[in-house]
Amino acid sequence: MTRTTRGLAPTSQSMTRTLSSIPVTGSAKRRISAPFASTHMNVTRTASAAFTAEFDSEEELREEHRTNLSMGGLRLVTAETVALNATLLVTLRGPWGGEAFVRATAVALLPDGIALSIDINSDELLARLMAKPPGAPETSSEEAPEPEETTEKRENVWDRVRALSQMEKLLLAVKADRSERALLLQDNDPRVLLSLLRNPRLTVDEVARLAKSTFLNYQIADVIMKTTQWMSVLDVRLGLMHNAKTPPAFALRILPTLPESEVRAIARAGSSMALKTAALRLLQGR
Repeated sequence: MTRTTRGLAPTSQSMTRTLSSIPVTGSAKRRISAPFASTHMNVTRTASAAFTAEFDSEEELREEHRTNLSMGGLRLVTAETVALNATLLVTLRGPWGGEAFVRATAVALLPDGIALSIDINSDELLARLMAKPPGAPETSSEEAPEPEETTEKRENVWDRVRALSQMEKLLLAVKADRSERALLLQDNDPRVLLSLLRNPRLTVDEVARLAKSTFLNYQIADVIMKTTQWMSVLDVRLGLMHNAKTPPAFALRILPTLPESEVRAIARAGSSMALKTAALRLLQGR
């Protein structure tokens, strides 16, 4: 199906591969509104895993680059939905017809769209989208927005991360460095914590901290439980075992893997009667 969304958007889209071979069938239109009324963006779903996003103005494109593209992310303002972690092909078009084809990963489903992560040089992407046909008027120096890098460089990591919106935190989490991860691990949004688990640089110690988080939910615990490398570490298993947010079924699965001293402690003061009973039975069978 081909679906078009024209809405107000604070951010935009990305990726690296042409979409010419993807079939387009059907048609439908929806209108979406995003929080900021200063920019407009046309988003069209051209296939099950393909979108096209068109910027109406240079101002809109530069704002998207400043807020999302420069951080390796973009936001599709659309009523369409895709599976989490789905790979999408996105065609971006600048205000003068410049095009770029990018590959993106869906990192979060937002109330008004989809948060995407992209791996591409944002400055090169901006240059391609800003390309003008011969004879098009050039932007004067008075019209060009002032660079904000100086202000950002003066900010320390804490101030910078604290100032991010939740969507920007979601995009940052999957590629954050150690200092950024240390702050994001304290976030109270489970979606941010879940995105951290997709960061390839995440350490086992950080996973153990996440396992102890008071903001743990079923999805986070499930991802940890399914990752053998993490579950082979006792601190991670203990973090989940002693976390009241860990689903009881997960705790019962972890119990037999714990040292006897831990099982005895749980038998005496487990968080639930079912867990105490299971620990007692386990001790009787050893």
